[in-house]
Amino acid sequence: MSEFAVALTAFLVAHTIPASPRLRTRFIGLLGRGPYLTGYSLLSVALLVWLVVAVRRADTVELWAASPWQWHVALLVMPLALFLLVAGLSAANPLSVSLRSATEPGPITAVTRHPVLWGFLFWALAHVPPNGDLASVAFFGTMAAFAAVGMPLLDAKARRRLGRPCWDAMSRNTSVVPFAALLGGRARGDGLHRLVLPAAAAGLLYAWILLQGHALLIGPEPLASLRAFD
Repeated sequence: MSEFAVALTAFLVAHTIPASPRLRTRFIGLLGRGPYLTGYSLLSVALLVWLVVAVRRADTVELWAASPWQWHVALLVMPLALFLLVAGLSAANPLSVSLRSATEPGPITAVTRHPVLWGFLFWALAHVPPNGDLASVAFFGTMAAFAAVGMPLLDAKARRRLGRPCWDAMSRNTSVVPFAALLGGRARGDGLHRLVLPAAAAGLLYAWILLQGHALLIGPEPLASLRAFD
């Protein structure tokens, strides 16, 4: 467990930088915004890869026995998680995480203003049941906690960046809880047709993960693990 503990600590420490405006501003002042974002992104990916490898190397301390229903949870939840990740990263969203810079929220914000974080949260929680060992539960539990805590932190960050009046106007038609704004009538659904392409891309990605991607990137093959119970 020692390598996993070190990797998890390094991951947690590294992610205090964007959470602290003072530290983030200092690094941007030293490096420049572009180099800081590039360097921090590469560091985050490297630490996440190390953390995954450390989880796989950790001694197995079983917390509960494996059962078929646990794999069904991941198989059923992951399409939604992937859709939120793909749609969230590809759509304009000045209120949260996005790969596109824009001044107006895209259609995914009618579903939730934090689609990427919800995608990570669903991904993490869905992988807890079929991974009943201590290291995996600690890893996925940490990822879930990061995603959940990140939502109010991103709201506060967006309020500071946009200004309270602008943030209030943009967030009025969105919700943190998925689909709450749509069901409550605060969000309009006339732009949801623009989410068809991200949904299709997420579906293709899900198929690739099931058939080959998960085995290539992580190790266990989801469908083979499920068939082992037959």
